[in-house]
Amino acid sequence: MADFVLSLFVPGTIVRIGPNEVDVADVDAVKTIYTVREAFRKPVWYKHFSTLGEDNIFNASDIEFHRRHRRLLAAPIAESSLKAYSQQINERINLTIEKMREEMKTRGAADVFKWWFFMATDVIGELTFGESFRTLEHGQLANRQAQKNDYTHLLADIAVFGSIRASFPLLTSLAQIIPMPFLSEAIEATRKIKRYAGESLGRYKGLVDSDPARAQQTLFTNLFKAEADEKLSFEEIRNEAEVYIIGGSDTTSNSMTYLVWSVCRRPHVQAALVKELQTLPEGFDETHLKELPYLNQVINETLRLYSAAPSGLPRLVPPGGADIAGHRLDGGTVVCAQAYTLHRDPVSFPKPQEFDPSRWASPTKAMKDAFMPFGRGGRVGLENIADLGVVCIGMHLAQIELRLATARFYLAFPDAKVSGLEGMMDDDMTNVIHFLLVPKGKRCLVQAACVTAE
Repeated sequence: MADFVLSLFVPGTIVRIGPNEVDVADVDAVKTIYTVREAFRKPVWYKHFSTLGEDNIFNASDIEFHRRHRRLLAAPIAESSLKAYSQQINERINLTIEKMREEMKTRGAADVFKWWFFMATDVIGELTFGESFRTLEHGQLANRQAQKNDYTHLLADIAVFGSIRASFPLLTSLAQIIPMPFLSEAIEATRKIKRYAGESLGRYKGLVDSDPARAQQTLFTNLFKAEADEKLSFEEIRNEAEVYIIGGSDTTSNSMTYLVWSVCRRPHVQAALVKELQTLPEGFDETHLKELPYLNQVINETLRLYSAAPSGLPRLVPPGGADIAGHRLDGGTVVCAQAYTLHRDPVSFPKPQEFDPSRWASPTKAMKDAFMPFGRGGRVGLENIADLGVVCIGMHLAQIELRLATARFYLAFPDAKVSGLEGMMDDDMTNVIHFLLVPKGKRCLVQAACVTAE
């Protein structure tokens, strides 16, 4: 039926999806909309999606606010600065691999969806608050399955809650007065994360103030110590910390889950990847991994088909209107583009539904222009992220985690394969998109013959 309905229409590059909103699938239009000049501002949708009213780098529509915060936040999370955190990141990834190995022995397979989520959550927690959430250590093996604590449940569901708030802002407001179970739960989840972020950041700030020599360096340390004109208030830092812990957890973990699933289902891809990884020297680091061509091709192909946030990124057409994809749009019109469609354009990516890392061996200009897994301009290798207001500020951290986690996983489990244990099937990995992309079954069981079950 779906194919029949689609056959009745001629695909176009611009589609009206609401009374005052259009979606575009045109690379030139994307370049116009998501420009570093930020002429197309963010609509109120972002505030409804993210928090209970406070501005942050994700939702701010005020250009000067956004530029100032991005300038102050960008340096600590730039690629060169992240080298200072390599030990913490590696420790979390190594512990993740050990936890997977333990679960393979006791359960017969490891749920990589769960363990990658714990890994990414612990990494961003330590880099944000100076202390890990320790979800890896506290994954208690009860009924042969690690149980998530209350906080990780909130993080796992936050994208769904955000979609609800953004789609039904009026109902969300009413839910604060009139009980509406699911909407009320979405509001309370945001409040809990805000409270947790404030408490964790408060403990860290207290340590910085009382004994700065003992305070572990974090992504926010310099902001606490900065002079007045280079400083953010505690409330501003807390609001940005919320963005970091939400944006730095299931985004990376979902991409890693789909990478493992995609590679394990293709023996020729897995063999080529393992062969390349086995050439790494003992004690390799991120510098070595950046130079491995096939590893980075696999990651790019994963991000093409399974971008963490493939949904539309709405913007407002500026006053006076604009020409977009051959159409004149009035000022105030909401216009958006999304990676999901651009990454499946057969003109840019022949046979777009095929997982084919080799397409990135010699990427064409069309491929590069259409590739936006981290927002417009998010091509691998961009360094001066401070000037790129349309790129995810956590892009470099995500790439480091993806490279290190992939390398550690396939060196530890070179013969890994998707398990059929407990009824696991491909349908579990069907995409569900609530702004973020997540597998429908919220699990991905993987086993390895090199690990002997107990």
